[in-house]
This record gives sequence, structure tokens and C-alpha cells, in this order.
Amino acid sequence: MTTAKLSLHSIQQARERISQFIARTPCEFSVGLSEMLGARIFVKLDNLQATGSFKERGAANKLLQLTAAERKHGVVTPSAGNHGLGVAYQAKKLGISATIVMPKGAPLIKQSNVRRLDATVVLHGDSYADALTRAREIESEEGRVFIHGFDDLAVIEGQGTLGLEIVESVPDLDAVIVPVGGGGLIAGVGTAVKALRPGAKIIGVEPERYASMVAALKAHKPVTIEASPTIADGLAVNCVGMNALRIAASVIDEMVTVTEDEIAKAILMLLEVERTVVEGAGAVPLAAMFTGKVDLRGKTVVLPFCGGNIDVNMMSNIIERGLVKDGRLAWLRTFVSDKPGQLAAIGRIIADMGASVKDVYHNRSFGRVEPGGVEIDWILETRGHDHIAELVLKLRDREIRVLTFENG
Repeated sequence: MTTAKLSLHSIQQARERISQFIARTPCEFSVGLSEMLGARIFVKLDNLQATGSFKERGAANKLLQLTAAERKHGVVTPSAGNHGLGVAYQAKKLGISATIVMPKGAPLIKQSNVRRLDATVVLHGDSYADALTRAREIESEEGRVFIHGFDDLAVIEGQGTLGLEIVESVPDLDAVIVPVGGGGLIAGVGTAVKALRPGAKIIGVEPERYASMVAALKAHKPVTIEASPTIADGLAVNCVGMNALRIAASVIDEMVTVTEDEIAKAILMLLEVERTVVEGAGAVPLAAMFTGKVDLRGKTVVLPFCGGNIDVNMMSNIIERGLVKDGRLAWLRTFVSDKPGQLAAIGRIIADMGASVKDVYHNRSFGRVEPGGVEIDWILETRGHDHIAELVLKLRDREIRVLTFENG
């Protein structure tokens, strides 16, 4: 693949090309996040695109430049989900046949949404790399045009239009914190922002489990990393693109990684503070800020929420995980003698301490339960870790043996 050349002018041309095909999404000041983080926080809501992701931008820019012959042959692309949605949506509008190759573990909501857009879905392998290999095979077998989800120059130009909108909405910005998967978004956005606001910082964020850009910048070349599943599935790329890296390396000021628990907490914060649904990939910029991994206190910062496609069951799991991490959902295990009134007595203590019981489980027969004893598990809604500690102390003061989930 030849070295990509990207410029402000080419990104501006892309915006003119796709302006009738994608939405200009809001970039709004967040009072709640600003107060919490000690900075002027603006949120770029690209999760409000028709397919719930910024990926439409690059897909439209690529498809609109295909020749008549190429459109007739159709396209094939590998995708972890959102890029495939963007290609399928824009291809349908243009009357182009599209085949989307996705890993078998791709979120069901993304699979079903792609099918609903009349694209052919091929599930192959366990990773994006496996899907890419199969997409290349289909390119050869069927003569379709291959579209790389993050390393095609036209795709990167399209993603860069997000940067143009950010600068126009927040001209005095100090930093943009960008999610990083394969590198196409940060390459495009970083190029646009740096061209218009050279002093602005471009900070990239990856899941700790998929830190492929961090590895590539260190090695000065794309490297394939060992990775583990992440709730930020849209960033689950274990090797960044060659073009994306070459472009991104010149605009990235800093890279940080965030953990799964930190991503979960960010998703929960956005539900509660912004009342908006953001998938794991879109929540990593906020995770980087509230953990203090980037220090931008007092600065004007834009957080692009790049996607909102999250499975309902996954969302439920993430909410509970986030509540546990935040200390607002607790699991206590109490051990008492199996006598009448014990359950009610513990329940009264819990109520008096201001906690709310969600579930109770009794165990008289299994594990290490002593004869004549009962093990009672309590799932509680609490105010935070300090509240849990106070409750445990009160129970122990009443001579009730208790373990918490963390130390149990």
C-alpha cells in the first residue's frame, strides 16, 4: 500500500462531497461533565448519525468516489460492526451491493442492523484480522471493491470531517480526546484540527486490552498485539493501519489506555449525566478524563462520542458493572444461626442504614455452611464505598459475621 497523503484541503473536499449524505451532529457544552471534571467540556454527538456512528462519514466519502464499473461490481469490507453499518447504509442509498464480513463475536445488534440494510453479512473468525482475511478472499472471488475500514485514504478523509465540525463549533478548543481502534479517526480528526488550530492537543485513548496504537508508536510500525475481549468492541483492532499510523504519528500529542471497569463507569456516567447512550468505544475519552490519566483541568476540551450502538443485554451488564465499581451496588454475605427472625433483623439494620435490598439468597446446604447455620447473600443499592463500609461495620457491631464481595 502506498504512503497516504492527507491535507486540510482533501478533508474539506470530502465534506463537500458527503454533505448531503451525513448529518452535521451537535457539539454541545456539558454543564454536568464540566463541573465534575473541572474543565470546559464539549461533547460531539456523532452517536446521533443515522447508523449511530461516525463511520458513515468515511463510508460515504469512499463510495461516492467509486466509478460506475466499481459500483456495478459491489463492495466488500471487514468490520467489527460500525464501519459495516456505515457502508451498508450508504451503499443502500447509492444502489451498491455490499458484503460485510464480521467476526463471529460481533454484537448481535450490529449484525441485525447490517442485515436490515439489505447487505450480505458473512461471519468469519474470532477477530477483525480474521474478518479482513476473508474479505480479501471475497474481493478476489467475486471481483468486489475492497474497502478498508480505517486505512483507506478516502475513509480517513471522511472521518476527518468530524474534526472540521469540532473546530467550527468550538474554535477556542485546547484539546480533543479521540478514541483509537485502527487509527483512521484520529488520523483524520487530528489532521483537520492541527491544520486549523495548531496549538490544540490531540490525545488518543485505547482500551488497555487493545493498545495497538501505543505498541505501533513505540515500534514505529504497525505491530500485531495479543489482545483480550473488550466492552469497547468498536476499538477491537489488534494492528493499526500503515497509512493511519503514518498520518496519526504526526498529529498525536499523547496516548493513554483505560481499563474495562473505567470504560463501564464512563458509559454509566454518560447515561446519568448526559442522558445519552454511548457504546464502549465512544466512552473511552471520558474514561481518560475522569481517571486523571490526562490532566486538562481549566482547559476547553472536546469529547467525540463516536458511537452509540450497544447491545441491550451488554448495556445491562455494563450498568451493573459500573454501579459495582462506583460502590452503588454491593454484595454482602452474612453468616448467622438458622433461627426465626434473623433475616428480618439483618434487613432492619440494612434499612436503618439507608441501603435498599435488591435481592436476597439463602444457602443452608452447600459449601462451608455449618450445621444449624445459614448463609445469606444480600445484593444492595448503596450510596458508595463509604456507605458500604459503614454498613459492614454496623453489622459486625451487632455480632453478625459478614464478608463483602471485594474481600470475600
